[in-house]
Amino acid sequence: MTAPARTRTSADLIRAEEPVLAHNYHPLPVVVARAEGAWVEDVEGRRYLDMLAGYSALNFGHRHPALVEAAHRQLDRLTLTSRAFHNDRLAEFAERLAALTGLDMVLPMNTGAEAVESAIKVARKWAYEVKGVPADRATIVVAADNFHGRTTTIVSFSTDETARAGFGPFMPGFRIVPYNDLAALEAAVDETTAAVLIEPIQGEAGVVIPDDGYLAGVRELTRRRGCLFVADEIQSGLGRTGRTLAVEHEGVVPDVLLLGKALGGGIVPVSAVVARRDVLAVLRPGSHGSTFGGSPLAAAVGTAVVSLLETGEFQARAASLGGVLRDGLTGLVGRGVVGFRARGLWAGVDVDPAVGTGREIGERLLAEGVLVKDTHGSTIRLAPPLTITEEELGMALGALGRVVGG
Repeated sequence: MTAPARTRTSADLIRAEEPVLAHNYHPLPVVVARAEGAWVEDVEGRRYLDMLAGYSALNFGHRHPALVEAAHRQLDRLTLTSRAFHNDRLAEFAERLAALTGLDMVLPMNTGAEAVESAIKVARKWAYEVKGVPADRATIVVAADNFHGRTTTIVSFSTDETARAGFGPFMPGFRIVPYNDLAALEAAVDETTAAVLIEPIQGEAGVVIPDDGYLAGVRELTRRRGCLFVADEIQSGLGRTGRTLAVEHEGVVPDVLLLGKALGGGIVPVSAVVARRDVLAVLRPGSHGSTFGGSPLAAAVGTAVVSLLETGEFQARAASLGGVLRDGLTGLVGRGVVGFRARGLWAGVDVDPAVGTGREIGERLLAEGVLVKDTHGSTIRLAPPLTITEEELGMALGALGRVVGG
């Protein structure tokens, strides 16, 4: 009789990755095998509270029943046609996403980086065809400490040397100004400017929230100077901050909106450029495309995500529980936490460097059964699923207090 295959342990699986996977990540030493809601389980059956939610890709938790049902239903019918043909799911997805965001047209893509790349192409083409910028002279103004993706074009305007080092030569045509500085932005915009591309809240930088009035100022400036306002809401959008979009906190509607991560419900990669009709009208057949962008499976899941957001339930949960998160973090300031920034269910927490690095705090929280992700220095990010309960949030805050407070 053949002996049953031995189940690989977490340590076995981590060791097995070493020789066969590129080392572009440094994950925490946990091997997730199952998940539901705000909880994940490793191969040994240990449970952890997920306070990262896939960098906001899992805004609705792991395996949300409505999203899993939509995916299963579509898997039984049709998964891919390519955009060489129409499919019966795409029109509804585009209609409802445009209505949700208050814009006109949708360009479906797959990953967040693809959405950003697509927006750069659209902004440049708009500058040449509509604004009248001379050929190949269009510029795009971006903010320092940005994170918009990992492609060679995008890292060309990153100020993070870890993301840039060794990947040149870099793409010209970008001007970098300090974030949250309207005077610097005004000085950088000229007749060649196609767009201003910013994150309404800078996620990778540590959940950096601009001053009140900054986003409204960007909107006013871009309208006055005749360029596009492109808002990258790939992390901040779709309920995370207590509104459907982070720009709504200032009543702002950008010309171009970038969505991703949560748009795929944690099931499939789905992203989109959503924009005014006259902006996306510069694209014509053959000028841009994606084999998987707008696939029936992506459209079915994306429509289910929009359906969840149309109720307003998740935005309200993020706003209400965001108050609990803020109160809990306030209580830790001076007790191992030196400061934090939070909006909705999203926070960047600055731990006293004497207590540990962000990585060390993450490892200690792992031992407490809580998953977080460090960013720069001693800062960690908290971005739990919007389905988390107040009790679960309290558990995470309690664990953080124990870890940083000694």
